[in-house]
Amino acid sequence: MKTTHILTTSTLFAALLMLAACGPKGDGQQAPAGAGAPPPEVDVLSVTSGSVVLTQDLPGRMEAFRTAQVRARVEGIVEKRLFAEGIDVKKGEALFHIYAANYRANFEAAKADLVAARQNLESAKKLLETRFISPQSYDQTAAKFKQAEAAYSRAHEDIDNTSVPAPISGRIGRAMVTEGALVGRGDATLLATVEQIDPIYANFTRPGSELQQLHKAFKSGKLKEADAGKVELVLEDGSIYPQQGILLFSNLAVDPGTGSISLRAEFPNKAHELLPGMFVRVRFPESVAEDSIRIPQRAVQIGAQGQFVLLVDGEGKVVPRPVKTGQMVGADFIITEGLQVGDQVIVNGVQKARPGSPVKAVPLGQADNAAAASAPAATAQK
Repeated sequence: MKTTHILTTSTLFAALLMLAACGPKGDGQQAPAGAGAPPPEVDVLSVTSGSVVLTQDLPGRMEAFRTAQVRARVEGIVEKRLFAEGIDVKKGEALFHIYAANYRANFEAAKADLVAARQNLESAKKLLETRFISPQSYDQTAAKFKQAEAAYSRAHEDIDNTSVPAPISGRIGRAMVTEGALVGRGDATLLATVEQIDPIYANFTRPGSELQQLHKAFKSGKLKEADAGKVELVLEDGSIYPQQGILLFSNLAVDPGTGSISLRAEFPNKAHELLPGMFVRVRFPESVAEDSIRIPQRAVQIGAQGQFVLLVDGEGKVVPRPVKTGQMVGADFIITEGLQVGDQVIVNGVQKARPGSPVKAVPLGQADNAAAASAPAATAQK
């Protein structure tokens, strides 16, 4: 047993010597001490300055371009409704029919009275020429003719008003009366309402104090006036209405109750996508800021000390920089303090960047092009 133990120990020692002899001999294949992973890549944007159009979003409500009330002009029983609620109607199109038998009888009587009065007037004229009647008698006959003519005109108008027409072209709402209702007694009963919604208005307000500050900025030269003729509409779901509108007016008076100024814009609405009463936001250009710096919103971080961005310095290391932001332009922030032209701002890969650590900066445009080139080709679908 003792001899066997000695042999086993000797064999193990010899094997270790052989492994050591077969190990690396400094041929360059061994990794250098302290070597680590390459620095992470980040997408950077080189800061530039330029002219930026500043816009303003204000809440508003849609209002019909024109609104007309359909009212009964004669007293009577509604015999028939001639439209479906919620459809488009044309100006002059019949909407209701009021029972007209009594008005038709009055019209026929007035017509007969007018014929008789005209015959009397013609006879009186001949008698006046032959001096069989005095001028005073002729004048009385002529006055009766005018009265008969006026009665005929009223009777004709009454029978016409038994058919209630649409006062304007537009979309008609729900009927306020049903068949069999008595209308027009004592007042002109409201039957329905027609609204023209192409084009359509957007009414909104803005604080008068903001307008004063904007005028001060214009006078000082900090901002320039923008062409506010064209405006956009932001719908409730955040989408942009595809057609631009025009700003119609800005009320010169400030509402003493709210301190606001009333404004109105007009938008085309051929497809009737916009309806009166809808809540919207009106976006319009209000000023132009020269030499402005703008960066994507995702590049701006928020920490305990406020807003900051991460830069790549001349040595390729990450450096935090506090900034102050102003208005947004699309998906970008306007930077009012903290950045200079030429700074390399990290836009993508912020989570991989640690202050003081080295990174590999890739210009943002090149990164986007490389991603597009490596993407598989899209297949056309029929």
